[in-house]
Amino acid sequence: MASVAGRGATRSGHPPLDRAVLQEFYRRMRAVAPAAVGAIERDLADDPGRPFADTACGRLARSLDDAGLRALGMWAHHWCMRFYDDDTRAGLRLVRELAGRSGLGWTVDEVRWMLRESQAAGPAAGERFTLPLAAAAELAPGVISPDELAADTRAPAGWSPAGSVVPRQLRRA
Repeated sequence: MASVAGRGATRSGHPPLDRAVLQEFYRRMRAVAPAAVGAIERDLADDPGRPFADTACGRLARSLDDAGLRALGMWAHHWCMRFYDDDTRAGLRLVRELAGRSGLGWTVDEVRWMLRESQAAGPAAGERFTLPLAAAAELAPGVISPDELAADTRAPAGWSPAGSVVPRQLRRA
């Protein structure tokens, strides 16, 4: 699974994450990806008003421990940003549900990875900071500096829609 920004890339000026750490993230996300894809597909075909706990994504989330939930959240976060011009309702619902859970034990590296992925996605991916900011709020104060958060929660320097994927709703006919 490649990053939207590329392996270890950072536009924020922050040092890249360790390659072994990144490989572990991708290994964990690949482990949950098949079940996540199936659950999201089933939820897209099902009643969107159904309570989350009764959805395929809800059942998948119940079956995972905290490390599995973090991997699922990182995968869903990444998937929603990569495919935000397609139907990501179920994936975004999953991301929002996981963002609402506390005590998952997010690591600094996980949060930094999600922030960098979000920044690289650009402003067209509307909910790109939902999960990373919720996860960052669970870290000890000062672990991620306010400057790092501020730099990562706006469009990357030089970002423009030209050459970027633009959601269908924003495309001009």
